[in-house]
Formats: sequence, C-alpha cells, structure tokens
Amino acid sequence: MSAMQDTGTGGMPDTPRYFLQTERLGFRPWTAADLDLALGLWGDGEVTKLIGGPFSREQVQARLSLEISNLKTYGVQYWPVFLLSSAEHLGCCGLRPYQLDRGVYEVGVHIRSAYWGNGYAPEAARAVMEFAFDTLGANGLFAGHNPANGASRHLVEKLGFHYTHDEYYPPTGLHHPSYMLSADEFEHIHAESKRGHP
Repeated sequence: MSAMQDTGTGGMPDTPRYFLQTERLGFRPWTAADLDLALGLWGDGEVTKLIGGPFSREQVQARLSLEISNLKTYGVQYWPVFLLSSAEHLGCCGLRPYQLDRGVYEVGVHIRSAYWGNGYAPEAARAVMEFAFDTLGANGLFAGHNPANGASRHLVEKLGFHYTHDEYYPPTGLHHPSYMLSADEFEHIHAESKRGHP
C-alpha cells in the first residue's frame, strides 16, 4: 500500500487524483458532482439494508454532503474507492470522527453489491487503517456492525479488532457489536504480517 500517490484516475480528466492506493484500488475525495456514484452505492438496498436503509435520493444526497463536510471539518471521510485497472467505482472506505479527544476514529467500508466476494473490503480497510495510524497518528480505531451482519463481524475480527461492547446505532434502532484496535495492536499485527504470520 502506498499513500499520497499523484496518480490520475484512469483517464478521467476532471476528477481529483488518487491520494491513496493499494495493489488494486485507488481512493479520492467525494465531490458535489458525485451524486450518481453515491446513488449507485447508498441507493442500493442490498448495501444499506443493515445500516438503516433503503435510502431515498434525498437521503443519499444528504449522506454525500455529510462526507464532503467531514473532510472539510475533520480531514477524513468515507472516501470513494475505484478499481485502478478500469476506474470502476467499487464503493467507499474511510474514517469518521468517533472520539477525537482520544485520537480515535471510526473506520467503515461499503462495497457495491456487484463487487462483493472479491476481497475488496479487507484490502480497502487495511489501507485506511494504515493511513489512520501512520499518516494521521491515530491512537485507535473503532468499528461496529449490525448484529445480523456476519460478514462484517468476520471482517473486523480478521482485521485484528477486538470486541468491547454493544453500542446503540440510531439509523437501525439496534445495539451494534462494537470493536476497538489500538495503535500498538495494529503495529504488532503489521509486524507479524511482515514476518509471514497473518
């Protein structure tokens, strides 16, 4: 994974350049012109059914505006993610404020349903986690998921998070299993992976 790459977005001339890349994926900020991409993601009932959806066009517009606002205010958002090979929009992955007084961000990933099952979620999440700890200097990361979402539970555990508590999530009206990962824990996991011990 490499950060802050000055690389174009697959021949799309009027879009921002990728600031973060993995082997297959590129990240860039949302813009006000991205409503169609946002609708393709958060307008998909399969994607949003466990995070409070389905969402109307107006709700998706509000979500897009929130992400743009978060970047201006906090320097982070759930950034849109694209395939480097084709510039196809896969979904989003990124950070939002959680307990900034403690240096803790929330990490999340939403992948468009047509691209499920290709390993994009863990690849994107690991890149964002590394960015959070190595570039932003985060002390910790928080993650949560709908109690019915076994795939998300498997993902957060695979990424090294440990369960801490159940937390009420207003969009679903449910208490979501919630997890934390400290900077020290991430550093240990990263060192183990480099030694070939996932």
